[in-house]
Amino acid sequence: MLSSHSLSHRPILAPSLSKFRVPNRPPTFSLSRIFEHNPRLTKSKWKISCFRHEGFSPENPKPEYIEHFLPEELVQTELYKSSAHRRDWKSTLKEAADAVSRAVGSGWTVPWTAETILQVMLLWVAAFWFIGSWMIPFAAHMAGFSKESLTFKGQALFSLVTDVTEGLAGIAILHRCLSHFHPLPSDWFKFSLRGKWLFDVALGCLMFPFVNQLSQFNLTLLPLMPSTPVTLSSVEQSILARDPVAMALYAIVVSICAPVWEEIVFRGFLLPSLTRYMPVWSAILVSSVAFALAHFNVQRMLPLIFLGMVMGVVFARSRNLLPSMLLHSLWNGFVFLDLMR
Repeated sequence: MLSSHSLSHRPILAPSLSKFRVPNRPPTFSLSRIFEHNPRLTKSKWKISCFRHEGFSPENPKPEYIEHFLPEELVQTELYKSSAHRRDWKSTLKEAADAVSRAVGSGWTVPWTAETILQVMLLWVAAFWFIGSWMIPFAAHMAGFSKESLTFKGQALFSLVTDVTEGLAGIAILHRCLSHFHPLPSDWFKFSLRGKWLFDVALGCLMFPFVNQLSQFNLTLLPLMPSTPVTLSSVEQSILARDPVAMALYAIVVSICAPVWEEIVFRGFLLPSLTRYMPVWSAILVSSVAFALAHFNVQRMLPLIFLGMVMGVVFARSRNLLPSMLLHSLWNGFVFLDLMR
């Protein structure tokens, strides 16, 4: 046997071609010898090895087969991370939905169907339009005067009579359409001073500046048409004239009458009725959109929807109409005082 020292001093010569022997038969390919020297090439790796020798040269592999060269452990790790990420998103959404459900409570027991809901709302819209546009103006005309010829006090009284009549008509429609379902469950049309709802009302009042900002944003999105004449409402005219009687009458309209009957219709009836077909948070959103549409003013849609959602949350948490009426009244009073500046 030669030592390593003798090998290191032995000259390296180029091999002669004549010394090579060409085999008479092709060399045999033994898989067992590969597995003996490469114990890690098992099972799934066997498929990869065979696949590399089929149809293309190792020197120029096809791009679509590159994924087969990845270690199995790495592929499984990536799949595990992807599935864990999806589970995290699902669990986060579920937790958020559960938190909202706990905040607004469960749905109401609704004894009527969508047919009754639609009937009440359509009758209310028709009564609102008929009383404000036809009945009260016609009664004033029969009495010998028109709204345009009235003084500021007369116009304020006209608005008060119209609003009270519309509110009474809405309550009468509700009573008539729901009379077949009496007695109603105890949490329907509830008015109570009891309960821990003052904090929710105070928190809702903190949203007023944001609602005001939404009003400005809505006007930038949908500005008034250049051809639309800018006119002052009768309320604004009374404020400019500083008529105390007219201002007091308008204050009653916007701070007492409108909040009472609007909350009875939209939060007292529509919102709980919708919980028969959807979650409470969805009913809050849908009733808020209906509340905004009922004001027939596209330039105020966004703030009215948001305000309706705030009042809807306050009502759903307390199951009491008094807190949402109070919050509604405070918002209208806030707008009224803002006009007086």
